[in-house]
Amino acid sequence: MKIPVLSLNQIALGNLVVSIVVLGVKYAAYVLTGSVALYSDALESIINVATAGAAIVAIRVAATPPDDEHPYGHHKAEYMSAVIVGALIIVAALAILREAYYAWLDPQPIDAPWLGLTVSTGATLLNGLWSAFLIKQGKAHRSAALSADGKHLFADVVTSIGVLIGVALVVLTGIKQLDPALAALVSLNVLWSGWGVVRDNVSGLMDEAAPPGELAQIRKIISDNATGSIEAHALRTRLAGKATFVDFHLVVAGTMPVSEAHDICDRIENALKGAFPGIFVSIHVEPEGKAKHKGIVVL
Repeated sequence: MKIPVLSLNQIALGNLVVSIVVLGVKYAAYVLTGSVALYSDALESIINVATAGAAIVAIRVAATPPDDEHPYGHHKAEYMSAVIVGALIIVAALAILREAYYAWLDPQPIDAPWLGLTVSTGATLLNGLWSAFLIKQGKAHRSAALSADGKHLFADVVTSIGVLIGVALVVLTGIKQLDPALAALVSLNVLWSGWGVVRDNVSGLMDEAAPPGELAQIRKIISDNATGSIEAHALRTRLAGKATFVDFHLVVAGTMPVSEAHDICDRIENALKGAFPGIFVSIHVEPEGKAKHKGIVVL
């Protein structure tokens, strides 16, 4: 089935709605059972709601046009949102660990386990489908905020499956300590997930270069469209959300008219924009005496 093309704002809003629904269903499962493991699963969903709201704000801020104070735009807002998401996930993990500790000291029996498990399974299935959708759309839109939410939800699905199996074992074996022990394991997995989100998005805040495949394509486009120049060197790239920034030096003959050099620059820039929507290109033209005889040699 073909997935409909949606805007980032529509996806982010849908993400908030789904997160609220899943939170309600998981909390209902906890109320039915009193299981601390199911409570930990519901507690993580509170973070899902918070991060979904943060993603909406980040996507709207990132789409704001450049202004006098932010001449390069607001694209990094999504990276900042994703790092905040990671930090909130870590806080959730510590909160779950705290609940597991107190439940270990005073373990309680689980009420209406099979009904609670059925309810929680429905929420997990919804989360699984939605996480796959978010990851796919995050890559398509090059949205750090949506990708972070999708990865977090996928980790949530994995832990939820573990929780469902664990709670079933508690009921079947009668060992009440398995419930808080399982919640502690959930907290460790959530902690690792939060660290992964922070690690993956800090690189974006640090002006990470375009990936090797994309960089090779940029070099080829410059080479194919720089006819009339001598070379291009000092090529630099950086990513900021779905935007790619490219700048380099283009060496031309000292006798070449400014208008002709400008035409070459326009040809390169248009080719790059055709291949990479949302790319920003800055070209510094230099006379032949500045040639480095390295980089992208045209002649």
